[in-house]
Amino acid sequence: MLLLFCAIQELGAWAMHTAVEGPGLGQPGDPALLASGRVKRGWVWNQFFVVEEYTGTEPLYVGKIHSDSDEGDGSIKYTISGEGAGTIFLIDEITGDIHATERLDREQKTFYTLRAQARDRQTDQLLEPESEFIIKVQDINDSEPRFLEGPYIGSVAELSPIGTSVMQVMASDADDPTYGSSARVVYSVLEGEQHFTVDSKTGVIRTAVADLDRETQDRYEVVIRATDMAGQLGGLSGSTTVTIVVTDVNDNPPRFPQKMYQFSIVETAPVGTAIGRVKAEDSDVGENTDMTYQVKDEEGVEMFKVTTDSNTQEAVIMVQKPLDYESKKVHTVVVEALNKFVDPRFVDLGTFRDQTIVRVSVLDVDEPPEFRPPSNLMEVQEDAHIGSVVGVVTALDPDTANHPVRYAIDRSTDTERIFDIDANTGAIVTGKVLDRETAGWHNITVLAMEADNHSQVSRASLRIRILDVNDNPPELATPYEAAVCEDAKPGQLIQTISVVDRDEPQSGHRFYFTLAPEATNNHHFSLLDIKDNTAAVHTQRMGFNRQEQDVYLLPILVVDSGPPALSSTGTLTIRICGCDSNGAIQSCNSTAYVVSATLSPGALIALLVCILILVVLVLLILTLKRHHKSHLTSEDDEDMRDNVIKYNDEGGGEQDTEAYDMSALRSLYDFSEIKGGDGGGGLGDGGLSGNLASELRALPQWVQSPDLDFSVFRDYICKKVEQADEDLSVPPYDSFQTYAFEGSDSPVPSLSSINTWSSGSEQDFSYLGGWGPRFRQLAALYAGRRGEEDSEES
Repeated sequence: MLLLFCAIQELGAWAMHTAVEGPGLGQPGDPALLASGRVKRGWVWNQFFVVEEYTGTEPLYVGKIHSDSDEGDGSIKYTISGEGAGTIFLIDEITGDIHATERLDREQKTFYTLRAQARDRQTDQLLEPESEFIIKVQDINDSEPRFLEGPYIGSVAELSPIGTSVMQVMASDADDPTYGSSARVVYSVLEGEQHFTVDSKTGVIRTAVADLDRETQDRYEVVIRATDMAGQLGGLSGSTTVTIVVTDVNDNPPRFPQKMYQFSIVETAPVGTAIGRVKAEDSDVGENTDMTYQVKDEEGVEMFKVTTDSNTQEAVIMVQKPLDYESKKVHTVVVEALNKFVDPRFVDLGTFRDQTIVRVSVLDVDEPPEFRPPSNLMEVQEDAHIGSVVGVVTALDPDTANHPVRYAIDRSTDTERIFDIDANTGAIVTGKVLDRETAGWHNITVLAMEADNHSQVSRASLRIRILDVNDNPPELATPYEAAVCEDAKPGQLIQTISVVDRDEPQSGHRFYFTLAPEATNNHHFSLLDIKDNTAAVHTQRMGFNRQEQDVYLLPILVVDSGPPALSSTGTLTIRICGCDSNGAIQSCNSTAYVVSATLSPGALIALLVCILILVVLVLLILTLKRHHKSHLTSEDDEDMRDNVIKYNDEGGGEQDTEAYDMSALRSLYDFSEIKGGDGGGGLGDGGLSGNLASELRALPQWVQSPDLDFSVFRDYICKKVEQADEDLSVPPYDSFQTYAFEGSDSPVPSLSSINTWSSGSEQDFSYLGGWGPRFRQLAALYAGRRGEEDSEES
């Protein structure tokens, strides 16, 4: 298939004719082609471009599509499909003319892609293959340049040379840069052209002058305009404002607002006190205003110093040495300020420093006295008498009035009052006897005050050294003891002697040794002065006998070098000991003894602990036995107590036969068989035995009635007594319970002992001894009572 495109330009619109020849549009045998019977086919249309922003009232003609097989009889129907087909673009089905029905904007969409079809109007079959074509929107200059990156802020250093680049601005034009000059932008300065320029093509802003001064004007507002159509007449334009900040350089030196400053300060101000502040002004900003200050004159350097406050850039003037109103009342100080950072490009502008004068007036105040000279060391001999002058302190009133001065000692530094001071002259004297060996140094504080104003006080520390005198004799360093073997040989070293002396002579110690006069007859030992403040004791005879004498006392005389020379006598104790063949000491006692095996301290302690434990155990056992014995005695005492438990429950009489079964009680007694006895209360064959009669007499509270049979009670009580004696777990006392029944016509009117028919003297209590051990105490008690009554009756 052969395609041929041909394009011509006419009246600003593009037309294109396309011819298709040969069988390229279809293959032989195609039913559509066979039906038409045509061999040569092709498309023809005119316009591909449409102008944007059409403002006419009629649809805008875009172009025409045409098939070369169209004979103009209306048998072919033209249709289009694709972007905007049927809405933006409409086609005439008969003529193939395409119109745009809406206003197009190239900046929104630059082209549309559509497809064209030619169909048989009767059969609606394709007569030609579908063909694609593009409708481009033709640009017009309808968009102005815009600065999209604004707002713009730039900076340039002051005093920059002409042509210094500040910054670049760029404008954007939405028109088609490939069609005409609609998108060709040029730049120009609308406002601020006196100080800045802009490159028309690149938009680079540059300085137009060399004398930009930040201190005069620190920012500029420059208006830049961008115009399309290469700046030709009719072009559209847009503008933006560019803020240009002029940055600082160190082109201004510091300057003091005043050439002289005045300050005043009291003369008693301590060193380091701030007198005042001064500040040099600098028109620059930032680090270009950083400066340092210094004192330039020699007098000011000696008395004052200047520091820089880094926060405020002020000079702080401070006292460097104590001030004295009486010496100098006014001081003049030259203070210089200079920039810390100097730009060498601007050195030719002048010196970047400035000076001012500061006058400091010293104010007079009432000052305390001053010690002159300030010597703080005195010396005195330790043998100085009380009241001896140690030294004199002097203090003067520095004020012009020159008030008299009085002196005193701070007693908190001399609590023992070893020293005194003359209040008027300042002479320090001894108040007590001194002793260098006790205290070699004394530190006291002397007070000096005005005579009429004691609040003005000065203090001075005074050190007093006590000088040594030879007032202590030398002494043996320790109570020496030595041992020598019985078989010692002459000349054998026994002991080396050294001494001590509390004195400290300036030339050092020198001691001399000799035997005391009382040892002149000594022929056993010798003393040798070694000349180095020590001495050696040697044996002087052959052998010793400790049986004759086992201890020797050797007096030694020690003398120091003085002056005056002092001496003392010390004693060396020498023991005679028995030694083995190697010279090792075995025994130093007068009587020889054999070392026997002994117990170690730990064993002795263990033995003592065991003995102590045994003693404690013995005492504990004895204590327990005594306690147990006393407990048994208390139990025996308890046996003497009678515990009589009575039960008194009286019913409703004999008519009350429901509360108790009276037959059970009546079965125990047969009152009808009671027979009268003969005075003794004896019974018949079934009567009570003699023991029972005695038991009845043992109850003094009861009425003697020999007519009653109590054998049942006796048997019951004896049985209980026997059980109690055999049972060791029962309480250690007996429980005696009384049972009684009172019926009609009871011969016993009362159980009270008050109305007892017989007295206690008529009863025999010997039968209680047969009741067992628990009644032994009771039997003894009543038996004793009976014996006493018999004796009284007799």
